[in-house]
Amino acid sequence: MDAADVSPARTVVVTGGALGIGGAITRRFARDGDRVILVDIDEAAARTAHEEIRTAGGDCTVVVGDITRDETVDALRAAVEAGHGRVDVLVNNVGDFRPAKSFFAKSSASQWDRLHELNLRHVFTVTHALLPWMLARGNGVIVNVSTVEAFRGIPGHAVYSAYNAGVSAFTKSLAVELGPSGIRVNAIAPDLADTKQTPAALMLAGRDPALLRSWLPAGRFGIPEDFSGVVAFLASPDAAFITGHTIPVDGGTLAASGWYGKAGGRGWTNLPDQA
Repeated sequence: MDAADVSPARTVVVTGGALGIGGAITRRFARDGDRVILVDIDEAAARTAHEEIRTAGGDCTVVVGDITRDETVDALRAAVEAGHGRVDVLVNNVGDFRPAKSFFAKSSASQWDRLHELNLRHVFTVTHALLPWMLARGNGVIVNVSTVEAFRGIPGHAVYSAYNAGVSAFTKSLAVELGPSGIRVNAIAPDLADTKQTPAALMLAGRDPALLRSWLPAGRFGIPEDFSGVVAFLASPDAAFITGHTIPVDGGTLAASGWYGKAGGRGWTNLPDQA
């Protein structure tokens, strides 16, 4: 990575960059002095993010549209060309588990197709569209957003899990392919993120928040800044020798792999004794 990659003039593209984890990622890069292009389907949220960043002195360009649609990818490519003519960091953040029935036997092929668009295909199309700028300069960073569910079973979301496993596999193989071109590719795998899309109250579903101490080693839900900090690290010179990996950002849930704190507060069990 040459000096151009560590200058404040980097151009960073974030898909789904208005709210939640994506919103925190966008704001983090802008706060660090990077020029940010955020893409989001929610125009109001995108405009709000734009105003917040500009008010704070940051540089932000907005592309409104569904990133799973080719016309939005074309608009993103045009925004890059018109604005800066370079891409230094690409964060493929968009993903969703909700479009399919929770029971696979009752799901449909059209639902699988939509999950494919939301979780895997757009990672291909956006990367393919923006990669030429990185190749031309001989450096760049790609950070994909996968999920811990790519590495463990998740009943009710088998298709979502499979496509995100594809994101992590794509990350690994593309890192090997692009390493000689000076481009690094990594991913993060979030879990239990307290955001507007997945609020803590929805995840708790009326249960006592104190139970979090027994459910996951970190004892709390993640906040968007927990994830944006790791993405910023992966895009920084401090991570110059890291490529091809998916980093769990999950409060220890994947490491625990089904172990829970006992109700009495001492020791662990793989048969949770708290509802």
